[in-house]
Amino acid sequence: MDAPLKKPWMDLADAIARDVRSGVFAPGMWLKQIDLEQRYGYGRPDVRRALDYLAQKRLVQHVPNRGYHVFLPDGDQTAHILELRVILEMAAVDSIVARATPAAIERIRDRARQFDEAILNGTILDQYEANLAFHRELLGLCSNPELLSLVTELRGRTSSALAGQWSTRARVEQSSREHHAMIGALSDRDVARLKKIIALHIRQPQQV
Repeated sequence: MDAPLKKPWMDLADAIARDVRSGVFAPGMWLKQIDLEQRYGYGRPDVRRALDYLAQKRLVQHVPNRGYHVFLPDGDQTAHILELRVILEMAAVDSIVARATPAAIERIRDRARQFDEAILNGTILDQYEANLAFHRELLGLCSNPELLSLVTELRGRTSSALAGQWSTRARVEQSSREHHAMIGALSDRDVARLKKIIALHIRQPQQV
């Protein structure tokens, strides 16, 4: 059976999400439907469906009689979501280590190198997408695929723009070092060390 065709508004939702997460639309920024129509070349019905979908995913927030703005969690809410990510990703480590073949580790290392290259020569969006690719490759080794979906959704419920994650060049470079440290721990089959690095990696961007 052929896969169902993707609806146009879903492509639009993906495009808006990419721009939110890369910092084009900052947390708290109002999204005017007419501006989105002009920017992306879609009609109002598709724009409205895309925004409603993103509101369900907590990437934008709908305020009745006012419109939509990029979701802006408060500090406590962000901290709680980050701690939930720590719990979930640390719980996946045993499975990740057990399933980490040499070929899988090399794929993860390639993703880390792509992030390094994006730091040197890429755009903000390049860096964001390379970072996501690294974490998808790592978490993709977990035997429970729903965990990857849940972590991806949780990322969208905090400020995921690069300006929020990596407020300084030093923080971006530290993220790169942490990626390679994760790979080292994974190669050594050191579950405790990998958990420690992952927990630090998730919490620290909000502290720099």
